[in-house]
Parts: sequence; structure tokens; C-alpha cells
Amino acid sequence: MGSVSAAEWDGLFGGDNPFLRHDFLEALEATACVSPETGWTPQHLVLRREGVVAAAMPLYLKSHSQGEFVFDWAWAEAYARHGLAYYPKLLTAVPFTPSTGPRIACAEGVGLSDVATAVVAAVRERAESLGASGWHLLFPGRDLREAVAAQGLHARHDVQFHWRNRGYDDFEAFLSRLRASRRKSIRKERKQVSRAGIQVRRIAGDALGDREWDAFFRCYRHTYLRRSGHGGYLDRGFFQRLRQTMPESLMLVVAERGDRLLASALFLRDSRRLYGRYWGALEQVDCLHFECCFYQGIEYCIEQGLEVFDPGTQGEHKLLRGFEPTETTSLHWLRDPRFHAAIGDYLRRERSGVREYAQQAGALLPFHRDRQKP
Repeated sequence: MGSVSAAEWDGLFGGDNPFLRHDFLEALEATACVSPETGWTPQHLVLRREGVVAAAMPLYLKSHSQGEFVFDWAWAEAYARHGLAYYPKLLTAVPFTPSTGPRIACAEGVGLSDVATAVVAAVRERAESLGASGWHLLFPGRDLREAVAAQGLHARHDVQFHWRNRGYDDFEAFLSRLRASRRKSIRKERKQVSRAGIQVRRIAGDALGDREWDAFFRCYRHTYLRRSGHGGYLDRGFFQRLRQTMPESLMLVVAERGDRLLASALFLRDSRRLYGRYWGALEQVDCLHFECCFYQGIEYCIEQGLEVFDPGTQGEHKLLRGFEPTETTSLHWLRDPRFHAAIGDYLRRERSGVREYAQQAGALLPFHRDRQKP
């Protein structure tokens, strides 16, 4: 992030979305969670006019496809079968963060549609100079998708599950919108946690103590080791920098039994949304993940007046807890015109299956049909 100051970057992106803040992206680089050694070489694009930053976009040269959550392993294998190198590739995304948000930001008076043409041209030129196979733009907002629609990128669609605040007064008001069987099931899940002797509480980022912070990282690392055999993409130094530089964007849920903190979930937020991202537990307790990662987040959104809760990727189990299917998009350009055309054909076929999946998922939502607002 050394090519642009924090004031310039945040002045463009507005500083609201926590993942696009200079502090967040700089923390990834300063702690080497994002580095050439980890397969993420920063190549951030900054356009200047008369020495003043007019537009900026996060950009990385990738040597693998890990930590992206848009899966293109099959494309890499197709390249290999033809004796071609898929890596390196250029990627515009927030590392390890499958969340829709701004990807190109413009200075006041500079239109996104105008600058998008220059950005795409600059990326294609950089791909040529670096020998990258192409460019992948992950989880862009609708305004950017529309701005680059004429630039020849192929759109790929997927589905996540997000909770929406319909103006609920409290958690019980939310439950009242669900069918009786689901209300009963959710109440039972929450009671299982309390009957296990576990107390759950939420802590604002600026009120976090060393005890809770250290325990969170132990939980996070333990869970990654158990599931994946490694300690996670992010290290203690990264989380510590977030605590120091952007505590107002953090909220931590902790689960304790007596003096022992046994599970924790770290959330980030902006003025409209809550983002569930980092979970870990030292002990497996039935329904504790649902309580910490879903129900506490819903309560927090209602309490804070937040509109949307994005709990992270995957998980049809979220449907039965009121998280609605939400389409996400990524955009792709391959430098080899043959592969670009072939992948475009593939994505058009894939699209119908994704649309059908979203419709089927929506039919499983637990809301009363006569009470669900549009």
C-alpha cells in the first residue's frame, strides 16, 4: 500500500467498508500475510491526473488460487493440459474475504464509467507485461459491474446467504416471522448452549481486553489446525493491528464456561452491514457455532440498526435460520482469446444452474409466506 497514502486511499473509498480501508489492507501487507512469499504480490493500481489520485483499485499478482472463494482450479487444470501456465494471474479482491463491496474508487468529479475503461486497459497492459494469464475481479458491487459491462469481461454468479433486518424490535420479533417449527428449533438451540453452562457475550472493539483478544486467536488458530492442518492465513500480528487501528469496526463474541473462554467469533461492521468472518473454538459444544456466529450477530444487527448481516460464504444450514439466498458476482478476463471464449461459454451454462439453485434455496426459507416483506 506504499504507492498511495492512507488519506488518499480512504478519501477515495470513503472509509466505511472495513475491508477496503487502508488500515485493513496495510495490515495484511505489514504482517506478510499478503506477500510474494504467500503468493500475493501487491500490484495496486493508482491512476493520477496532474499528480492527484483520480482512482484506485486493489490488485494482486497471484501464484495460486487459495484464499479467494471463487474456485477456478478447473481452469488452471485446463491450462496445464494444454501445456500453458495459468499462474501468475492478476486478481482484484480483498484477500481471504468473500464479501461484495467497492473495488474501484474514484475522486470527486470522476465518473466510475469513465475511469473503468482506463482501469481495464491498464490492467490488460499490466497482465501483458507481467506474463499473467488474465484478470479476475471478485465480489464487485453492482455499480462497477455495470461500469465494466462493455469491457468484455465474463460474469460468474454464485449464491451466499445473508440476513436482512426487516425493522425488528428484538430477536423475538424476528422469530415471530418464522414458522412455529423453526421458532421452536432456534429456541431449543439457544437453550442447549446455556444448559451447557456457557455464557455468551458481545464486546465492542474498543473495549476488548488482552485476555479476550489472546483467547480469540488461540480459538481461531486451533480451529484452523483441526480443520485444515495449518494455522490459518492470518497471524496474531494482523489481528493485533486491526485492534490498534480500527477498533470501531470490530465486535467480538466470546463464549465462556466459568473462567475458561472456549470459543470466539470476530465480526467487522460498517454503517449498514455486519460481517461475520473469524471463528474458533477450543471445545466442540452442540449449537455453540450457531449461537456465536449467527444468533449473536442477528441480535447485534437489531440492536445497532444494521440492515444486512453477511456471515460468510457457503452453508445451506443458514437458510433454516433466516439467511436469504443472495447472488454474488465475479468478472473474468483471460489473455488467451481461445480460453476467454471457452470460459465464457462455460459460465453461461453454469449461470442457469446457479439461478435454479437460488430459487430452490429461497423456497426453503422458514418465513411465513403471508408475513415476508419483499
